[in-house]
Amino acid sequence: MTKTMQELIEEAYKEIPLISPEDALIMQRDGALIIDTRESNELESTGKVKGALHVPRGLIEFQNKESNPNGIDGFTSDKTIILYCAAGARAALAGKALKDLGFNSVYNLGGFPDWLNSGLPTEKL
Repeated sequence: MTKTMQELIEEAYKEIPLISPEDALIMQRDGALIIDTRESNELESTGKVKGALHVPRGLIEFQNKESNPNGIDGFTSDKTIILYCAAGARAALAGKALKDLGFNSVYNLGGFPDWLNSGLPTEKL
């Protein structure tokens, strides 16, 4: 059965829990990996969450160690993964993809503006 993009996004939001920026920061301090799924040009103009990895949505399935032995060190299914993008939809879709690959502890931080509005640390590329 064919699904619309909106239906795919809604399913991803239902499957990947949304967390607050404050909870994400605590989880990051406890060892969670925060991943920015936006495109490079978005990060260049806004910066990113301090300490976050940059893995664009289109590469999320290819850059982890479960799918690719040459993937990013530490990007493994035994880690808690927190994803964000500009508004939350790409992060939800990326989270669903990771769940499908066997990642069990995956969360959606929502959008980068949520982090900024909370006054939490950022960094430029």
